[in-house]
Amino acid sequence: MSRILITSGPTRQHLDPVRYLTNASSGRMGAAMASAAVDAGHEVVIVSGPVDVEYPSAAQVVPVVSTEDMLKASLEVFPDCDGLIGVAAPCDYRPVVVAAQKIRKTGEPLDVRLVETPDVVAQLATVRNSQWMVAFALETEDLRIRALQKLERKSCDLIVVNGPGAIHAINTQVELISAEGDVLAALAGSKQQVAADIFRVIQDRLIP
Repeated sequence: MSRILITSGPTRQHLDPVRYLTNASSGRMGAAMASAAVDAGHEVVIVSGPVDVEYPSAAQVVPVVSTEDMLKASLEVFPDCDGLIGVAAPCDYRPVVVAAQKIRKTGEPLDVRLVETPDVVAQLATVRNSQWMVAFALETEDLRIRALQKLERKSCDLIVVNGPGAIHAINTQVELISAEGDVLAALAGSKQQVAADIFRVIQDRLIP
């Protein structure tokens, strides 16, 4: 039995106490991957942004809000895990200044300066020991090329690439790509079925 860290869902970067930057990630794919891992007999820890989905009762869930929170929690959990499946869609930018009070309308344009948030999977790669790592990549163009670039930059063993149609959807369509650039599988269907198929490849290639 392996202990597997799964990141899931979106993160939120607040502009003020009531507004934030985020994306439409639902956490469904993260929940499906967690179920596949639990069903295969593994121990699962999920670091999850704010979602409405239910995760497997057998999994440990660590709730977070911001990308920085997700990175901190993942860094705490990862050393005791055998592998990572990075399904989360962390918000890539945060405002330089977070207003202490609600930003009021003035009738004038509002200029917001943004900076990049940390890359959770890439940061985990810098502290990995013998752990295997699988990442997800959502792209809108040149899917395979951009996924391979991410795989190399994040030092992953496998990457799963999909398009924007997967966001908040019941079904998905993905390609599973190896570090050598080979397309190991092209999968389509419900997220539960696709997750089970992905996990079978992970089990065969990465888990002793």
